[in-house]
Amino acid sequence: MRILYIDIDSLRPDHLGCYGYPRDVSPNIDSIASQGVRFDQYYTSDAPCLPSRTAFYSGRFGFQTGVVGHGGTAASPRNEGPVRGFVDSFGSHGLARQLQLSGFHTALISTFGQRHAAHWFYAGFNEIHNTGQGGMESAHDVWDVAGPWLERNGSSDDWFLHVNLWDPHTPYRVPQDFGDPFAADPLPGWLTHSVFEKHQRATGPHTALDIGMYGERPSGGPDWPRHPWSLRNFADLRRLIDGYDTGVRYADHFVGKLFGILKEKRVFDDTAIIISADHGENLGELGIYAEHATADVPTCRVPLVVRWPGLAPGVGSGLHYNIDLAPTLVELLGRSAPALWDGVSFADAIRSAGAGGGRDELVLSQGAHVAQRSVRWGDWLYVRTYHDGFHLFPEEMLFNVLEDPHEQADLAST
Repeated sequence: MRILYIDIDSLRPDHLGCYGYPRDVSPNIDSIASQGVRFDQYYTSDAPCLPSRTAFYSGRFGFQTGVVGHGGTAASPRNEGPVRGFVDSFGSHGLARQLQLSGFHTALISTFGQRHAAHWFYAGFNEIHNTGQGGMESAHDVWDVAGPWLERNGSSDDWFLHVNLWDPHTPYRVPQDFGDPFAADPLPGWLTHSVFEKHQRATGPHTALDIGMYGERPSGGPDWPRHPWSLRNFADLRRLIDGYDTGVRYADHFVGKLFGILKEKRVFDDTAIIISADHGENLGELGIYAEHATADVPTCRVPLVVRWPGLAPGVGSGLHYNIDLAPTLVELLGRSAPALWDGVSFADAIRSAGAGGGRDELVLSQGAHVAQRSVRWGDWLYVRTYHDGFHLFPEEMLFNVLEDPHEQADLAST
């Protein structure tokens, strides 16, 4: 058994072809989605990056581990106290350790642990390859490590490889020689001139006139020519949306190259392939651009595609957390999940081509850019704001996200 886990930072599901996006951004991811189960309502329990990946690998909510933000005591696990033995809970009960106990050789290609001083992120891995640029590396830098790893090890059995790609994360850094694949494509239809004009009046970091956050910089420039630092007109808006989508397309290109090695080694069909993300991205929702800043659908909903050898493709519509994937994998491998995990397995949904339920509701947390908790259930999202991050959000917001996926009509007052 082989498992390839592809983790693409800041990847929104609704900017993938397999989730209905009209731009041709993700042909390789779409091909796997057609062979596997695509989950439509899969959310990180704790946003953004550090809380999300901590929750995923621990199988636990942020309020259990203590990691709910990006700084101070909110960015480090709580001390386990006198009950801690020689090994902490990450080393003994984390997902990577459970994979080791299932007989897997575990390997990680990511700079994430160094980027966020999250040394517990490495617990349970036999191999750790830090690509060394703190999340500023592009897919070709990751490929220089991941490609040779698969060349050396792809034909072996019982490995788990986590490959972390960053290209949709700001600032957009795809090499200029990749071209502008979406220059002729229209922008998403909901971003009308009237909506954009309203966004230009918004306040707070990562709003239209302050993409760079707390300071003006010239748009473009030699270091990040694809990335605008403010959105003063529709051309700037196009540069931002095209920059994000080009980042997705560039990551997808290298996903295809990884698949190519597995196909050359004739192990592609026998390899489980999982594609997901740590969080999504605000691309205009609530007036915020190019940031994973809220506890809502654009930030907390993430893609999940699982192609498991021998199982039929399908679509899962139930509500699931990212912490539910850990017990799901453990169950699919014939083991029991540790008792302290908060995740609930949805292995049956993978076995039955997506059929079956999920949770009745999800509670979503954001503790870095704002302090928010949200409840996602049915067609609805309720948002409670404890600190607005200087965006002037009301304390309570309510959206029908089925009818209003970009959260433009707050119904709380009615």
